Amino acid sequence: MTSNGPEKSHATLRYTSLRVSIFLGCLLVALLLGHFQIIPVSGEAGMIFLFLLAAIASAPLSYVLLSKQRDEMSAQISGRVSGMRSRTAERNAEEDAADEAARAAAAGQS
Repeated sequence: MTSNGPEKSHATLRYTSLRVSIFLGCLLVALLLGHFQIIPVSGEAGMIFLFLLAAIASAPLSYVLLSKQRDEMSAQISGRVSGMRSRTAERNAEEDAADEAARAAAAGQS
């Protein structure tokens, strides 16, 4: 892990688990509403409707409630991507230098 500190080292895991928790909470509410016939459901199509209702309800809640965690996750991911890019650029520069040295040595021998 990088030295982002303990609060940012697992930002993606934290965001994902909170997002799933919000969905499960919405699903529980939808199932209770269906069980007490506040929302009329019947059969398999009714259960699919309750799952879709929970997904639709949890999306805006996650967007509003998890903005801080989403920003932390974004910073963590972009830091890793920029680190990979810089390492790739360094590696390419080393390979280019080695190729140039090999070409210069081959041209000197000819």
